[in-house]
Amino acid sequence: MLITSQPELERVLGRTLFEQVPFNVAIIDRDFRVLAANAHFEEYFGDWQNRHCYEVYKGSCQRCARCQAELTFVDGRVRVSDETGVDRHGRTCHYVVHLAPLRDDDGEVKYIIEMTTDLTETRSWQREYDLFFERVPCLAFVIDRNFHIVRANEKFRETFGEPEGRFCFEVCKRRKSRCRDCGAALTFADGAEHVSNQVGVHRDGSPAYYVATSTPLGRGGESVAHVIEMAVDVTQVYRLQAELRRTHDFYESLIRNSPAAILALEPSGDTRIINPTARALLEWKSEQPPNDAQLREMLPRAFFEVERGRGELLELPEGSLRSAEGHDIPIGFSAIDLMSHGRQLGRGVFMQDLREIKKLEQEKLEVERLAAVGQTVAGLAHTIKNLLMGLEGGMYMVDTGLRRGDATRIANGWGVLQRNFEKTTALVKDFLNFAKGRLPELQPTDPVALARAIVNLYIEAARRQGVELVFEAAPNVSPAPLDPGGIEACLTNLLSNAIDAATLRENGGGTVVLRTKDEGDELVFEVVDNGCGMDWDVKGRVFTTFFTTKGGKGTGLGLLTTRKIVLEHGGCIEVESTPGQGSTFRVRLPRKRLQAIAEKIAGAASPEGVAQS
Repeated sequence: MLITSQPELERVLGRTLFEQVPFNVAIIDRDFRVLAANAHFEEYFGDWQNRHCYEVYKGSCQRCARCQAELTFVDGRVRVSDETGVDRHGRTCHYVVHLAPLRDDDGEVKYIIEMTTDLTETRSWQREYDLFFERVPCLAFVIDRNFHIVRANEKFRETFGEPEGRFCFEVCKRRKSRCRDCGAALTFADGAEHVSNQVGVHRDGSPAYYVATSTPLGRGGESVAHVIEMAVDVTQVYRLQAELRRTHDFYESLIRNSPAAILALEPSGDTRIINPTARALLEWKSEQPPNDAQLREMLPRAFFEVERGRGELLELPEGSLRSAEGHDIPIGFSAIDLMSHGRQLGRGVFMQDLREIKKLEQEKLEVERLAAVGQTVAGLAHTIKNLLMGLEGGMYMVDTGLRRGDATRIANGWGVLQRNFEKTTALVKDFLNFAKGRLPELQPTDPVALARAIVNLYIEAARRQGVELVFEAAPNVSPAPLDPGGIEACLTNLLSNAIDAATLRENGGGTVVLRTKDEGDELVFEVVDNGCGMDWDVKGRVFTTFFTTKGGKGTGLGLLTTRKIVLEHGGCIEVESTPGQGSTFRVRLPRKRLQAIAEKIAGAASPEGVAQS
């Protein structure tokens, strides 16, 4: 079509623009009736013909209370308004309406053209964005180029307080100037995203550790007007890490400086941790910790025989290991499975070097023996003096009998000499036996059979003295390494004393009982009598002095010798006594000590032990 005039061009252009413009366009008159509308309008709001604008836009029968079109008819001004209406399907919709007057030749506003743009989806996005911004589980805030906080989400406000248009460094860090490591400043400068670790101050004044990501809200250099910072508060993680480091350092220091030798083993059996004490004890020189095969050559066999993964504690109060240098070392040993929620992490081993303790134990035994010898020697002078006086008396009687030719006096004097000589001989023998330091000659021995034989040896002699001798043995008393001669001497001394005490009962009926039993890991011999008993003073001196309750019949060394033999076996002897009711002597021999002494004696007797000595 050929357009030949300006009016025609305007009409064609008007019709084309009216239909093609990408808006909803409608024209209303002063009665607010829709006179014309384009296809976009009809597609959005539906049928419009012969209807008022408020019917079409709002689905209402009454004019809007704040009608913007009415104001434009009055003053002829262009207006823009946000409105909420109803679309052709009856759904609520949001739109922006532009109202412009259409004047006639006289300049009077006869019509208004209304152009609407749908904001329904945009509003939905806005609401979703606002909800996301407010509820996102991290700190989110927007700052301008002056570092003022333009907007902050709920998490930010809970953490740092209300920003109220303040500087970000003032709100987050309570500073008066910008941070040197400001990620936002870098983003403003280069338009790129930056991540940084920051330390701020919570609203309660406590330190706040967070990781901040700065992202531009525009692209390129000066065009970045705002930066959004999203930060994750890692204060709790930081505290946990600090506590974990502190705990790690604490336990590392504890393990490293522990006087006990400590090993931590992997489930495979290889060593994960070995502290300096364990290195020294194992004589381990290599930088690489020992593996499972090497540990099997060094640690006690019992450790590898225990089933793993059950969380049970293995304790060996006295064991031994073979060091990397081939030395057998006495140790206290314990081990336990390291578990976490039913899963085995490995095994922990704790060892104590007993070499010094063993040495001290031997020295203690020797000191006790020497102390007893010293106490005995202190009282020996008085006894020897009495014996010498007896010898002098006998010599005087013999001498005077010879001068007088008195055979009876000579015989009596010679008897005195013989008796005192026998006492002197017995005293010297007992003292030599007591003072002699030696290791007992241990051999596997049945304690029950040994005790029963001693009872059978004395039972008739006791009966002749009016004393009943009884033997009691607990069931299942196992053999032990003992010096049969030494234990026999101990029990003989105790039985002899008990029989003598039982004969002193005023009404007769003396009874002596020898018991053999196990208590825990100790072999126990008990000699119990119902004799005269001992008072507190006698009981206190019975093992510590040159003391006897038998008058001229005893040397006072029997119980001291008994105690010495018990000490040589690594045991102890106890006494309980009540005057008029009787006494109980109890010999306790720890089986583990007996075994250790037996191994020591065997080692000393071996060719290697002889060569080393």
